[in-house]
Amino acid sequence: MEENRLNASSKPVLNFIEEIIEEDIRNNKNDARVHTRFPPEPNGYLHIGHAKSICLNFGLAKKYNGKTNLRFDDTNPTKEETEYVDSIREDVKWLGFDWDGEYYASDYFGQLYEWALVLIKKGKAYVCDLTQEEAAEYRGTPTRPGKESPFRNRSVEENLDLFVRMKNGEFPDGARVLRAKIDLTSPNMHMRDPILYRILHTEHHRTGNDWCIYPMYDYAHGQSDSIEGITHSVCTLEFEVHRPLYDWFIKELEIHAPQQIEFARLNLTYTVMSKRKLLELVRDNYVSGWDDPRMPTICGIRRRGYTPEAMRNFAETIGVARRENVIDIGLLEHCVREDLNKKAIRVMTVLNPLKVVIDNYPEDLIDELDAINNPEDESAGKRKVPFSKVIYIEKDDFMEVPSKKYFRMSPGTEVRLRYAYFVKCESVVKDENGEVIEVHCSYDPASRGGNSPDGRKVKGTIHWVSAAKALDVEVRLFDRLFSVPDPENVPEDGNFKDSMNPDSLKILNAKAEPYLKDAPVMTHYQFERIGYFCVDADSTDNKKVFNRTVSLKDSWSKIEGKQ
Repeated sequence: MEENRLNASSKPVLNFIEEIIEEDIRNNKNDARVHTRFPPEPNGYLHIGHAKSICLNFGLAKKYNGKTNLRFDDTNPTKEETEYVDSIREDVKWLGFDWDGEYYASDYFGQLYEWALVLIKKGKAYVCDLTQEEAAEYRGTPTRPGKESPFRNRSVEENLDLFVRMKNGEFPDGARVLRAKIDLTSPNMHMRDPILYRILHTEHHRTGNDWCIYPMYDYAHGQSDSIEGITHSVCTLEFEVHRPLYDWFIKELEIHAPQQIEFARLNLTYTVMSKRKLLELVRDNYVSGWDDPRMPTICGIRRRGYTPEAMRNFAETIGVARRENVIDIGLLEHCVREDLNKKAIRVMTVLNPLKVVIDNYPEDLIDELDAINNPEDESAGKRKVPFSKVIYIEKDDFMEVPSKKYFRMSPGTEVRLRYAYFVKCESVVKDENGEVIEVHCSYDPASRGGNSPDGRKVKGTIHWVSAAKALDVEVRLFDRLFSVPDPENVPEDGNFKDSMNPDSLKILNAKAEPYLKDAPVMTHYQFERIGYFCVDADSTDNKKVFNRTVSLKDSWSKIEGKQ
């Protein structure tokens, strides 16, 4: 892994892309400009892997006082929609970035067509009538060279005539394609007369029915970079084998030549990133939608309560690698936890309520206790928490027959109620099944604020909520969607969905402080002793809904410590 760390002389260590850029600047290449782009296809929702690419492309431009374009690679009208364009814009802005120009590959359809004519006139492209199956056979295999299409040696005049007629809509879908004439013996399959244009009588989301031929990604991408004056075309490692073709088009057309640089894409444990697999989860209702908080989509992690600051810190922490690797999702959770610890207001919420009656507390007294909003941020101030004769505590915070080293509530023991008083369990009430349904305690009035009046030690401190003022809330406990570290790799006779975590979502009716009554959607809180939560958009005036963003337990630090 390559990261921006400090060496012994406190000089930042550059990643390999920064080394390339700084060398270009020293040599005054492209007039020492740095111009990157983020070029998603608007055929779905972006995921965490795209977030890394966004942070990298925009981050490089920012570091070197350059520019970044947002360009939509809209060359396949059968899969692209305006809905996806809007969601991509929102995702980029949420991550904290703004683009210097918004462009579309469809902006360049006219120029790309003219350049295709140039290639035909140079004898570098031809119209081919082979069917898709025939073309695959003629193309050969990695161990067997391809053979010439019977249409490869058409005259320039015939190719020009046929290509113009393709554009004019004279032929049905799939009848003909325009192919580059390169090298059928190349060990790189992408160089074996690749397709430049195919016929698609389909309405485009921006150009309507102006076109019925559409350029392939490999043909449109490099030329779009060139038109926009991109200097460093940064993309993921799977495009490394496409680079010779990228360069071939630029060279043959004699246009501005951006430099394509590849880096390893983000792979996370317990996560799938395949658009096909994510679509399957949505389509077959394994999740509630693209923004389900268990999904690795940017809209999903945003709804779950991840912050843009945490995502940018995560991208910087993992750095930029030349080869594929897998990042433990615990590191991502660590970055989220670290950011929320600084900004989230602390509140008390009881997920599995157990009724506690404080027998010697005044019947009608509602006390107002001071509680610290965030010990990490003094400016966050304090709030008032109501306290009454009847409260709720977590069922897990009571044990009738305590095990060794159990320091929470049990018969005859004293515990501290957070911000409140010392209480001692005196008796319990059970149902017909022998389950404890109510606990009776006494309290020490002199211990108000949770402080010992006589210096006595109390080991356990638990949270609680006043029954008289409790707010009924819905809490959604989200966990990892898959129960195995590598759900992408399944046996040939298996299915990735077989490894889905059956406990990835639990919905609880909980009791919370009244402080949360008017909590705005997307506000972050720490439920003390439980985890970090975010107000979900499903909330109503009558009932707040909270998503668990991440637990308090820092599992990643333990994993790291063992390495």
